[in-house]
Amino acid sequence: MEDKYNQLRLERYSKELANVLCDRHFAAHDTINGPQLIGFTPIKQVNLFVIKELLLKWHHEMANLRSPYFDYEHEEVKEALLNFMNVLSRKILIKRDAFEPLLQKAIYDTFLLKLAPVATFEEKFLRIQEDITLPKLQENLKYIDLDKQLFTGFIGTLSPSNRDRDYILSRFRLYLNANRDGIAPLSEVLEAFNSLLSITEEEIRQEQISPLAAYAASLAKPTPAAPMEEKDVVAPIHMAQREASAPVAAPSPAPVAMPASAPVAAAPRPAAIPDSNLNERFKAERPTMNEKFSKPASSSVADSLSNRKIESLKNSISINQRFSFINELFDGDNMTYYNTIQQLDQFRSPEEAMHFVTHDLARKYDWSKKQDSVNKLLRLIERKFS
Repeated sequence: MEDKYNQLRLERYSKELANVLCDRHFAAHDTINGPQLIGFTPIKQVNLFVIKELLLKWHHEMANLRSPYFDYEHEEVKEALLNFMNVLSRKILIKRDAFEPLLQKAIYDTFLLKLAPVATFEEKFLRIQEDITLPKLQENLKYIDLDKQLFTGFIGTLSPSNRDRDYILSRFRLYLNANRDGIAPLSEVLEAFNSLLSITEEEIRQEQISPLAAYAASLAKPTPAAPMEEKDVVAPIHMAQREASAPVAAPSPAPVAMPASAPVAAAPRPAAIPDSNLNERFKAERPTMNEKFSKPASSSVADSLSNRKIESLKNSISINQRFSFINELFDGDNMTYYNTIQQLDQFRSPEEAMHFVTHDLARKYDWSKKQDSVNKLLRLIERKFS
């Protein structure tokens, strides 16, 4: 079972420590290179996770180089690309604005390795590759330092035929529960971190208000009444309605009686919408953000193959889709993406999750022109609650 921890405190500490370490290094250097990266902190696991995250971004950029006009499967092309990557790996040079987010995530992930080993195994071993093979799982062990014996021992129990993510993950949970006595205590990691920036185990484990509870509390707060700019004899009218309506004329004279032989029928009026509820009037005139994003996307073969229920958003979003969401919906902010997905995973009903996406997030990040990405996120939410 995963340990409980204060996510917000860990995020804040990771950001603060990354800032402190970068201040020290970049006060004397404009960039950081490969050799400096390997020993950047006295905590080997942090350095390995930085390299792992850098490698992940590197592979993503290399994938973007592929063009439909060339044969990337040709042996000469493969060999040339491999040589190119080998040369680049010896020429690492990163500026602070690109390096600091990598370091912040590596610090946070190092804590998660101790506090949430199942989630760490899923991200570091299973989500980073499309095809799961035993050699690839074994290759990822070189980026693990803390509790390496645990991960090595588990992978040693797998056979080449074990390629299903869900099955491997369930096996790892069982293996972890059976071998908890061999896991080093969190205090050993904290001792190393405290030499850089103080933090206590009590701070990490203290209870925090869940994002769902905070969101529910915000909904429960009464909305303050809008101040009236002027006091009318009749019900107050919004300024938008004043502009849309005809100018107010002087009091009309007494109506002129019409001949009885020519009665004039009253002009038909549209269904009245009370002035006191302007929100209803505008809802009738234009679609809401929720309606806009709720339109079903066109079906495809890929959709028909991905309709099965998922247990969590965090564990089901592929690496390519994760990069797409981060760049399209969260302006490249990794931490905002991770926090949002974790928050969505805590909702207990699809209505709550959908409302949070189409009302809170869509307005906050202005997703009005990003309907494709939003619909993909909403589709994942539907699968979670199906």
